[in-house]
Amino acid sequence: MTRADLLAAWHTHLAQGRRRSAHTVRAYSSTAARLLDNLDAHDWGALARLDAGALRTQLARRRAEGLGNASAARELSALKAFIRFAREQAGMNDPAPPRMRGPRVKKGIPRPVTPDEAVNLAAMVADEASEEWIGARDRAVLLLLYGAGLRIAEALSLTGAALPLGEVLVVTGKGGKQRAVPVLPLVAAAVDDYAAKCPWLLTREGPLFRGAKGGGLSQGMVQKAVARARTVLGLPPSATPHALRHSFATHLLGAGADLRSLQELLGHASLGSTQIYTRVDAATLLDVYRNAHPREQG
Repeated sequence: MTRADLLAAWHTHLAQGRRRSAHTVRAYSSTAARLLDNLDAHDWGALARLDAGALRTQLARRRAEGLGNASAARELSALKAFIRFAREQAGMNDPAPPRMRGPRVKKGIPRPVTPDEAVNLAAMVADEASEEWIGARDRAVLLLLYGAGLRIAEALSLTGAALPLGEVLVVTGKGGKQRAVPVLPLVAAAVDDYAAKCPWLLTREGPLFRGAKGGGLSQGMVQKAVARARTVLGLPPSATPHALRHSFATHLLGAGADLRSLQELLGHASLGSTQIYTRVDAATLLDVYRNAHPREQG
């Protein structure tokens, strides 16, 4: 077989056999292509014989290119999926891929997820979904939390009247108080992608985000999807849906946003609730300082 034959079979398996999203198919196909570029033999048997050492070497190459922990963990997940497929194609009785742990995450006080981790978490949730439209749905919800700072309850209370998303979204928060939040193009595109793939009719009065049976999506389903994804990515238990909203606030504060503006964006009734992010941001800056000046530790 040629390299092109292997990639074509893998692409078909992902797109038709597993019904993965176009985004996932591209990402996983690219991972397989990079692996094949570093191998001499191009056949299922050779791929089936790859062990944890081979995967570790491949991942080390990618880490040398500047891949972060979350991206490296996702790359490892894609590599394992490709090896499992190769072993199935080779007729192995046990197609399970080599056991290999993802990048370790330092333990300590809770920290906001990084922008890279937030985007990868949303992408991994989509990758792990049982159906393409469900993956698109969960990705859209998480990007609303991180990209617009919504509470999960606020995102799930949106109705079809929010479509199509413009540059500003009116959200009803606690106590029925409404606020306007800016919508990034990436977030709007994710919601539009979900709306186009959703098998249920999205009416103006009905919930925007639907469960598998057509009813309103529950917070528990989103939380379970995130829990599965963060395990694959090696993220700490503190990487919850609500943590994405905290990260939105922390990153905006670090970028120079003032507390009053942040208070309005988050829908906090008092400035005191917003001031907690000054302490979180200070802790993040301290981490950066210590990493840049290791002799100052201790």
